[in-house]
Amino acid sequence: MSQPVDPTQSLERLEGQRWPEPPEDATSLVRAVHELRRRPVGDLRPDELARLITQDVGLPWLLPLAVRILRDTAPSQVAGGWYDDDLLYAEVTRKTQVWEQFPEPARELKATVETLVALSRCVREEAAAFCAAVPEESSRPKPTT
Repeated sequence: MSQPVDPTQSLERLEGQRWPEPPEDATSLVRAVHELRRRPVGDLRPDELARLITQDVGLPWLLPLAVRILRDTAPSQVAGGWYDDDLLYAEVTRKTQVWEQFPEPARELKATVETLVALSRCVREEAAAFCAAVPEESSRPKPTT
């Protein structure tokens, strides 16, 4: 299930879990993820959301947030504007099992992806695989025979 997102809250607050400081020899990626978890989710830029999502951090809050961003920016991409391939790639490359927990955002992302044009080959292939894996209406009752 998707969690309601209070954009003023950090992932630490939303999850109710504070991570310890990263070890001194931690990579820059580990340090960045720790720092991003402390910032209000509403202040995260698309590239920062992509970084967290690709690390499978905060998915109950960040997947739906990222879907809304992608949905809201899709019309400008279709009209010839810029589109954030990094955030899209982060979303469409999450495992099918992850998206099964978030069927509504998955369908919303699929509908958004289907409006996009001129994606890079790599993103286009991942987006097509994502769309193929999303059921049309998983909440619709199956007909009885």
